[in-house]
Amino acid sequence: MAIIYQCRHCTQEIGRLEEQVLDAALLGIDRLTAKEKQEMMEYQANGDIKIYAICDTCEAALQEHPHYHELDYFIQ
Repeated sequence: MAIIYQCRHCTQEIGRLEEQVLDAALLGIDRLTAKEKQEMMEYQANGDIKIYAICDTCEAALQEHPHYHELDYFIQ
């Protein structure tokens, strides 16, 4: 089982944790609401969990262009 962090905007893989047992409390997953989990997490058929976050490049673009927050996707 792996936890894969992927940018929600550009789909770049940000990081990956390859562990047999992962503690949700250590990762902060237990602090997410049900809605946040639904929006940010995707369970894969092979047991992996994909977590959608924002990479540094897209975060910088959002800071430089705050109106991008209004868009679901700002990278074409």
